[in-house]
Amino acid sequence: MFRIAYGGLDIAGQPGYLEGEMVFGLDNPPTPQCHASTIVETPSGLVAAWFGGTREKDPDVGIWLSRQVGGAWSAPIEVADGVQSPALRHPCWNPVLFRPKGGPLMLFYKVGPTPSTWWGMLMLSSDDGKSWGQARRLGKDPAIGNLVGPVKNKPVQLKDGSILCPSSTEFDGWRVHFETTRDLGRTWSVVGPINDGKEFGVIQPSILTYPGGRLQVLCRSRQAVVAQSWSEDGGKTWGKVTATSLPNPNSGTDAATLSDGRQLLVYNNTTKGRTPLSVAISSNGRKWKNVLVLENRPGEYSYPAVIQSSDGLVHISYTYLRKAIKHVVLDPRRF
Repeated sequence: MFRIAYGGLDIAGQPGYLEGEMVFGLDNPPTPQCHASTIVETPSGLVAAWFGGTREKDPDVGIWLSRQVGGAWSAPIEVADGVQSPALRHPCWNPVLFRPKGGPLMLFYKVGPTPSTWWGMLMLSSDDGKSWGQARRLGKDPAIGNLVGPVKNKPVQLKDGSILCPSSTEFDGWRVHFETTRDLGRTWSVVGPINDGKEFGVIQPSILTYPGGRLQVLCRSRQAVVAQSWSEDGGKTWGKVTATSLPNPNSGTDAATLSDGRQLLVYNNTTKGRTPLSVAISSNGRKWKNVLVLENRPGEYSYPAVIQSSDGLVHISYTYLRKAIKHVVLDPRRF
């Protein structure tokens, strides 16, 4: 654990902040840039992944992964790339790690020249990310074109065992939809899009759960606010996309439902730029209270991923200056 103090705020001194560390060192990164991390708990420990290469959208961008072993992050390795042929390679984007009950570990990611043309890929691991099976393309659907799985943030597993993936498209406005699989990504059903991309252009939803099968999504938007939609029937239908009280600078967020029923959101608490990066808590998904600041100095601190581990602690990974991935541990009982 280390402490970082700047801007008049002692980041590590805040209630609930336990520790923060880089997944790999800034002095020897595996790639010139990195972005869009994801984090998951497995029986063997935490696993994190992200995309990295020369720059976002460059053909050499692949999916990189590190495992926490004995309390330390392993040296990053590239586990997926966008090679199509000896003469053609596309960039990779937005990995999402997810482990359904009983496993295996799933790694979703996207391949393609741009977000408007990319397609979803999936790999499975039976040993908590030490090795991976053959990557396979998710396929197509008449409603949304290429299936992408969870577009940025983790799925949720419903009571019937199905995996509900929060997703979105960017080729016909910014529109949110959901992709569901009951057989580890072999077949899919699609709900939505739930918006027309006009009043609210929204992407990259996070799913929050409530008693009685109620669900809420929080989304990145082009309208300078975190947007939301609610479902009263376990995700089969969704209400109108509306504004929350939270600002959004057109940057990714992530959220998680805690074991005590509260909702936790990690987001850039501003309408311009990608700092500060903050944590907010809500008991009902409508009224939010900022409880902690993860970063507040100039630069980009963005695209968080958040989970609650089996011991009750909260783990957040996020982009640190596009140069590294940072991992932070919080104790939600302290806020």
